Amino acid sequence: MSDDAYESVLLVVKECMVYRIPPRANSRGYRASDWDVNQFLWKGRLRVVAKGDDLFIKLEDSTTGELFAQCPYNMDGTSVEPVLDSSRYFVLTIVDIASGKHAFIGMGFPERSWAFDFNVAIQDHVKSVDCSSMLFADLRPVRPSESSKTRMPRNSQEPLKVLRHRTSASRRTKRL
Repeated sequence: MSDDAYESVLLVVKECMVYRIPPRANSRGYRASDWDVNQFLWKGRLRVVAKGDDLFIKLEDSTTGELFAQCPYNMDGTSVEPVLDSSRYFVLTIVDIASGKHAFIGMGFPERSWAFDFNVAIQDHVKSVDCSSMLFADLRPVRPSESSKTRMPRNSQEPLKVLRHRTSASRRTKRL
């Protein structure tokens, strides 16, 4: 992450709750029914912020904007895990910036549509990073291979032949 990259706020949810969660009972995942969803630890605002290719889920106080916790998103999706039994609850891996220590917390939304928007904001960022990495992979300078060095030089008077390959999408299909 470069310091000159600008921050882009992808989503602001005005209310979310944070829960203390028990250790994972099995390898399948977490269940919100194992939490006491009526007893939350903290309540505030959630912001999804992109800075370059990095994504952060920030939990902030609704009135002061003070940071409560931050979850840096891993592109493999392990830092934000949906629970098995509800679409409104997630398990976040929060990281302390100063010490680097991490913890698992439960996070939930009072509205199902807010949880949907949260998922879409993360998916949109992942898709944009994937597309930009593919774009920049195509723009890398091509180094001449060893076989191209052994070719005979082309006469400047000789016409150049360009071979075009058709892709399956460009072929016309016959209609019955």
